[in-house]
Amino acid sequence: MDFASEDIIRLVVPLLMGGAIGAEREYHGKSAGFRTMIMICVGSALFTLVSGRLGNGSNDRVAANIVNGIGFLGAGIIFREDNRVKGLTTAATVWSVAGLGMSVGSGNYDIALIGFVLVLSSLLFLGNLTDQIQKINQTREYRLVAEFPNRTLEDYEAFFKQYNLVPTRGQRQRIGTKITGRWRVRGRATNHEKCIKHLLNDPDIKEFTF
Repeated sequence: MDFASEDIIRLVVPLLMGGAIGAEREYHGKSAGFRTMIMICVGSALFTLVSGRLGNGSNDRVAANIVNGIGFLGAGIIFREDNRVKGLTTAATVWSVAGLGMSVGSGNYDIALIGFVLVLSSLLFLGNLTDQIQKINQTREYRLVAEFPNRTLEDYEAFFKQYNLVPTRGQRQRIGTKITGRWRVRGRATNHEKCIKHLLNDPDIKEFTF
């Protein structure tokens, strides 16, 4: 097999790998989807191929710059919404896909194949396991506004504990006759639902975010 054919394979394989992983991300409506993952995987393989042709010890420098560039790209995917950090899985997938591209580009097909199977399997099959873990121990942000002094925030904090939830006290504020409390509450998903149902029916609560 000549070098031209080998190089083509080293670009086509990342196309397929990136496309398969990108299709999974696209299906779930993530910001980095089908085309993005293809570009990252093929681009990483392309830079790795070029570094091999340049020689003169440039391989390490190019590989390091690929990692740095992917780091900046991944950071742009992560964002904060409603006191929650989102995009971490997609950012980690971008980083992994770049690694696959570099593996294929350097001719390490065995490592690339194993990595591809592990990454895609994690995305496809570990989602349900993650949901089950979250049901066992789920963390939610609670914010409520109640009439003061009908109820105190200590009353609601004790109420969380009645449902076997573990509250961590956050910022508190009183404006006029209303008092606002925030908690980060941890516990089973079923206990959260029971607690939320009770709080929604509390006439003293004027605003409730959960």
